[in-house]
Amino acid sequence: MSTSAPGGASAPDTAATEDGADNPLLEYLGIRLVDSGIGSCCFALAVGPRHLNRQRSLQGGVIATLLDAACGYAGLCASSDGPSGNAVTINLSVNFVARVASGTVRAHGRVVRAGRNIYFAEGQLVADDGCIVATAHGSFKRSTTA
Repeated sequence: MSTSAPGGASAPDTAATEDGADNPLLEYLGIRLVDSGIGSCCFALAVGPRHLNRQRSLQGGVIATLLDAACGYAGLCASSDGPSGNAVTINLSVNFVARVASGTVRAHGRVVRAGRNIYFAEGQLVADDGCIVATAHGSFKRSTTA
Protein backbone atom coordinates (compact mmCIF):
# COMPACT_ATOMS: atom_id res chain seq x y z
CA MET A 1 0.00 0.00 0.00
CA SER A 2 1.49 3.35 -0.93
CA THR A 3 -0.20 6.61 -0.01
CA SER A 4 0.77 9.87 1.55
CA ALA A 5 2.42 9.57 4.90
CA PRO A 6 2.95 12.37 7.37
CA GLY A 7 4.63 15.14 5.46
CA GLY A 8 3.08 14.02 2.17
CA ALA A 9 5.68 11.46 1.18
CA SER A 10 5.20 7.76 0.44
CA ALA A 11 5.24 5.20 3.25
CA PRO A 12 4.35 1.66 2.10
CA ASP A 13 3.60 -1.14 4.55
CA THR A 14 7.07 -2.60 4.27
CA ALA A 15 10.21 -0.65 4.92
CA ALA A 16 12.40 -0.60 1.85
CA THR A 17 15.10 1.79 3.00
CA GLU A 18 17.93 1.13 5.38
CA ASP A 19 16.50 3.44 8.04
CA GLY A 20 13.09 1.74 8.06
CA ALA A 21 11.05 4.85 7.25
CA ASP A 22 10.68 4.26 3.49
CA ASN A 23 10.16 7.96 2.87
CA PRO A 24 12.13 9.60 0.02
CA LEU A 25 12.00 13.11 1.54
CA LEU A 26 13.31 11.95 4.90
CA GLU A 27 16.01 9.95 3.18
CA TYR A 28 17.01 12.97 1.05
CA LEU A 29 17.29 15.19 4.12
CA GLY A 30 19.32 12.57 6.00
CA ILE A 31 16.60 11.97 8.59
CA ARG A 32 16.69 8.43 9.93
CA LEU A 33 14.32 6.35 11.99
CA VAL A 34 16.15 5.35 15.17
CA ASP A 35 13.41 3.92 17.37
CA SER A 36 9.77 2.97 17.15
CA GLY A 37 7.33 1.24 19.40
CA ILE A 38 3.62 1.06 19.94
CA GLY A 39 2.45 4.67 19.87
CA SER A 40 5.91 6.21 19.74
CA CYS A 41 8.62 7.00 17.25
CA CYS A 42 11.99 8.75 17.15
CA PHE A 43 13.84 10.21 14.19
CA ALA A 44 17.35 11.70 14.22
CA LEU A 45 19.20 14.16 12.03
CA ALA A 46 22.88 15.04 12.01
CA VAL A 47 22.61 18.78 11.33
CA GLY A 48 24.71 19.84 8.36
CA PRO A 49 25.17 23.02 6.30
CA ARG A 50 22.35 22.07 3.91
CA HIS A 51 19.87 22.10 6.84
CA LEU A 52 20.65 25.66 7.93
CA ASN A 53 18.85 28.90 7.15
CA ARG A 54 20.39 32.33 6.44
CA GLN A 55 21.01 32.86 10.15
CA ARG A 56 22.98 29.60 10.19
CA SER A 57 20.54 27.75 12.46
CA LEU A 58 18.40 24.73 11.71
CA GLN A 59 15.73 25.78 9.21
CA GLY A 60 12.15 25.85 10.47
CA GLY A 61 10.87 23.66 7.65
CA VAL A 62 13.35 20.94 8.58
CA ILE A 63 12.24 21.19 12.22
CA ALA A 64 8.58 20.92 11.18
CA THR A 65 9.37 17.94 8.92
CA LEU A 66 11.15 16.11 11.76
CA LEU A 67 8.25 16.68 14.15
CA ASP A 68 5.62 15.83 11.52
CA ALA A 69 7.39 12.56 10.81
CA ALA A 70 7.86 11.64 14.47
CA CYS A 71 4.27 12.43 15.43
CA GLY A 72 2.78 10.92 12.29
CA TYR A 73 4.78 7.72 12.33
CA ALA A 74 4.08 7.25 16.06
CA GLY A 75 0.46 6.54 15.19
CA LEU A 76 1.47 4.02 12.55
CA CYS A 77 3.71 2.00 14.83
CA ALA A 78 1.62 -0.90 16.05
CA SER A 79 4.68 -2.99 16.93
CA SER A 80 8.41 -2.69 17.37
CA ASP A 81 8.81 -3.62 13.67
CA GLY A 82 8.46 0.05 12.72
CA PRO A 83 5.77 1.98 10.92
CA SER A 84 3.08 0.23 8.92
CA GLY A 85 0.19 1.65 6.98
CA ASN A 86 -0.14 5.26 5.97
CA ALA A 87 -1.53 8.51 7.27
CA VAL A 88 -1.97 12.11 6.26
CA THR A 89 -1.43 15.11 8.48
CA ILE A 90 -4.67 16.95 9.21
CA ASN A 91 -3.16 19.63 11.41
CA LEU A 92 0.28 20.29 12.83
CA SER A 93 1.21 23.08 15.23
CA VAL A 94 4.89 23.72 15.87
CA ASN A 95 6.37 25.91 18.61
CA PHE A 96 9.96 26.98 17.97
CA VAL A 97 11.62 27.55 21.34
CA ALA A 98 15.40 27.47 20.80
CA ARG A 99 18.03 27.53 18.07
CA VAL A 100 20.44 24.81 17.11
CA ALA A 101 23.14 24.93 14.45
CA SER A 102 25.11 21.70 14.81
CA GLY A 103 25.13 18.27 16.36
CA THR A 104 22.40 15.68 16.18
CA VAL A 105 18.77 16.44 16.93
CA ARG A 106 16.14 13.87 17.79
CA ALA A 107 12.42 14.19 17.18
CA HIS A 108 10.37 12.15 19.64
CA GLY A 109 6.69 11.61 18.88
CA ARG A 110 4.02 9.88 20.90
CA VAL A 111 0.33 9.24 20.43
CA VAL A 112 -1.81 11.04 22.98
CA ARG A 113 -5.17 9.65 21.89
CA ALA A 114 -6.31 7.45 19.02
CA GLY A 115 -9.57 6.49 17.41
CA ARG A 116 -10.28 4.16 14.53
CA ASN A 117 -9.15 6.60 11.80
CA ILE A 118 -7.90 9.73 13.56
CA TYR A 119 -5.13 10.00 16.13
CA PHE A 120 -3.53 12.85 18.03
CA ALA A 121 0.16 13.05 18.77
CA GLU A 122 2.69 15.34 20.39
CA GLY A 123 6.39 15.66 19.88
CA GLN A 124 9.61 17.32 20.94
CA LEU A 125 12.77 18.08 19.01
CA VAL A 126 15.73 17.78 21.34
CA ALA A 127 19.37 18.80 20.77
CA ASP A 128 22.43 16.82 21.89
CA ASP A 129 22.66 18.83 25.11
CA GLY A 130 19.05 18.04 26.06
CA CYS A 131 17.74 21.47 25.09
CA ILE A 132 14.23 21.40 23.65
CA VAL A 133 14.42 23.07 20.24
CA ALA A 134 10.74 22.80 19.32
CA THR A 135 7.49 21.14 20.33
CA ALA A 136 4.51 20.08 18.24
CA HIS A 137 1.07 18.61 18.42
CA GLY A 138 -1.07 17.41 15.58
CA SER A 139 -3.88 15.31 14.29
CA PHE A 140 -3.46 12.61 11.67
CA LYS A 141 -5.79 10.43 9.64
CA ARG A 142 -4.98 6.85 8.80
CA SER A 143 -5.30 6.16 5.08
CA THR A 144 -5.80 2.98 3.11
CA THR A 145 -6.16 4.42 -0.40
CA ALA A 146 -3.52 4.81 -3.07
